[in-house]
Amino acid sequence: MATTTDTRERIIVPGPAGFHPPSAAQLGVALPDPGQGLYYGLLEENEDKVIEEMARKMLTSPNATIFPGPLVLWAWNEHAIEKAKAVLEIAAQIPDVMIIPMPDYRPKYPKIDPEEVINPNHPNLTIWGNKIEACIFIGVHCHYANLTLKMIRAGTNCLTMAICAEQGHEDAMLTIRDSDTIKLRKTAQVFKRVREEMGIKLPENGENVRFTGTQTRVHGGKTHTNPLTFAPVAVGVAGAAAFGHSAEQMKREG
Repeated sequence: MATTTDTRERIIVPGPAGFHPPSAAQLGVALPDPGQGLYYGLLEENEDKVIEEMARKMLTSPNATIFPGPLVLWAWNEHAIEKAKAVLEIAAQIPDVMIIPMPDYRPKYPKIDPEEVINPNHPNLTIWGNKIEACIFIGVHCHYANLTLKMIRAGTNCLTMAICAEQGHEDAMLTIRDSDTIKLRKTAQVFKRVREEMGIKLPENGENVRFTGTQTRVHGGKTHTNPLTFAPVAVGVAGAAAFGHSAEQMKREG
C-alpha cells in the first residue's frame, strides 16, 4: 500500500543493514534546524510532512508500537506529567497500537521478556519478539536513543521514528525536534487528521491500545485498553504501570 508520493532518493531506510552499517552521520545526514524534520535522512523544511508520514506508517504497519522512555515514564515534574498525557493522546489515534516502555537503560541479561520492556542494549529482541515493523521512540535520552536506533536499523526491518525534545535523531527514518507538550498535542491532531483522511476508524469503546501477552496477564486477560484512562498523576511514575510495569517495580529499578 503506497503511503507517500515523495520520489526523492532516501538515505536512511529500514534494514537489516548488516552487522556494522555506517552511521547516518557517515552517510552525510545532518540534524534538522528548528522547524525542520528528517525524512528518511533528507532534510524536510516542513516538519508537518514528517509527522504526516509518521502517522501513515504507524497506521498501516504491522504491530506498530510506541516506546516511551524515562523522560515521559517518570513523574519527576509537572512538565513530564503533561508530556506523558500528550503521548497517550497520540497513542489514542492509532488502532491496535502497542505501548512497550523503556523504564531504564541497564541491561536485562540473562532473562529478557521482550513483551515487558524494550532496552537499548538489546532492542532487536523486542522488535523480533513482537514482529514490530514500525515504532516511535519518545522520551528516551538522546545518547541511548541513538544507540538503539542504530541497532534496530542494523538487524531488523523495523521503520523507526523519533519524537525528540532536543535536536532530533539522524539514525531514525523519521524524526522531529523540540517536542514539548504543545508539539506533542499538535502531533496527536495530525495523526487524527491523517487517520480520518485514510478512512481508518477507532473502536467505539475507545480501547485501541493492544496489550502484549505480558501486559494481558498483568491485566487479568484483558487484551485492549483505552490509553486515556491511564492519564498520569504525580505519584512517582507517569503511567508505566498501565503497561505491565508496576509502580513498586519501577521504584526498585530506579
